[in-house]
Amino acid sequence: MFLHRTAAVGAAALVAFGGLAAVTATPAFAATSQVSVVHGIPGQNVDVYVNGKKTLPDFKPGTVAGPLKLEEGSYDIVLTKPGDDISKAVLKVDDAEIPGGANISLVAHLGADGDPVLTPFANDVKKLDAGQTRLIVRHTAAAPAVDVRAAGEPVFENLTNPKEAKADLPAGTVKADVVLAGTDDVAIGPADLDLKEGTATIVYAVGSAEDKTLDLVTQSITGLHSAPGGVPSGSGGLADRGLGNTWYAVALAGLLLLGFGARRMVSTRR
Repeated sequence: MFLHRTAAVGAAALVAFGGLAAVTATPAFAATSQVSVVHGIPGQNVDVYVNGKKTLPDFKPGTVAGPLKLEEGSYDIVLTKPGDDISKAVLKVDDAEIPGGANISLVAHLGADGDPVLTPFANDVKKLDAGQTRLIVRHTAAAPAVDVRAAGEPVFENLTNPKEAKADLPAGTVKADVVLAGTDDVAIGPADLDLKEGTATIVYAVGSAEDKTLDLVTQSITGLHSAPGGVPSGSGGLADRGLGNTWYAVALAGLLLLGFGARRMVSTRR
């Protein structure tokens, strides 16, 4: 399932990084960014190299690592099978630009065509008002588009790989369901979900529908309270689950389930 990818993949991912920040020279006093790495490609542990240094050995599918602290600048990122030489890359990106002072999730996943890709997402770590939570859902699976419904009505339609949807909402409890795009065929739900105050919960749909490896990976960024002591940069990659009590929460929470099997709660390391 894990395919060897050439510079074309690197170029595509570099374009995605370009959406986060313009390509600039590294300043003398570079700002530090927090970069979490999400392994969403099923069936293959990998070693992750950053600028030639093995940073994440034997990285397992369905897990989130980090956040790594990286200074603003260009980075070569290579994934190999465990123990393989760096020249035997299964997935690589050359000269990926990391902006300064950002919080980024770098996701190894299957594209819509089923081929491995590396996609960066800029995480929204703005402070939350008291009693609020943030839910971010990312479609990073080789799977068809879906509609997310609340009370039987579509709220988000035709969400495709690698798009995301998000909302700030009151912490609480709701029910949601998901249907195949343009149909009433319920993929899963309704189900209750729970989101915590002052936390951004990021849920990734990963794997392949065709190969029946679809699953969910969850990342949580804590410390987003607006009260004194809140940390806007967040803690990067703790695992959590969540829910909210508005119809937007219902819609987004429904996508959490995405009809792709049991939820996997992922513990990550700093």
